[in-house]
Amino acid sequence: MKRQLTYTIILQPESDPEFNGYYNASVPALPGCFSYGETRQAALKNIREAIELYIEDLEASDEPIPEDHIEQVQLQVAA
Repeated sequence: MKRQLTYTIILQPESDPEFNGYYNASVPALPGCFSYGETRQAALKNIREAIELYIEDLEASDEPIPEDHIEQVQLQVAA
């Protein structure tokens, strides 16, 4: 039985005006695991698939699957 893993996703709107509305997605715990989508929902769907493929590659190579130990903190600063 497969275990359920949870990963922190960084989701950012695309800054290039040509791709207005697109989102970029990355997984800090999985170096090199990136995706994007035309909408927020599409980016999340695509990054889920990217994570699954990333983990399949690790399993096929008998490499350990990294766990997410990222602490997310937001700070307010005066500007």
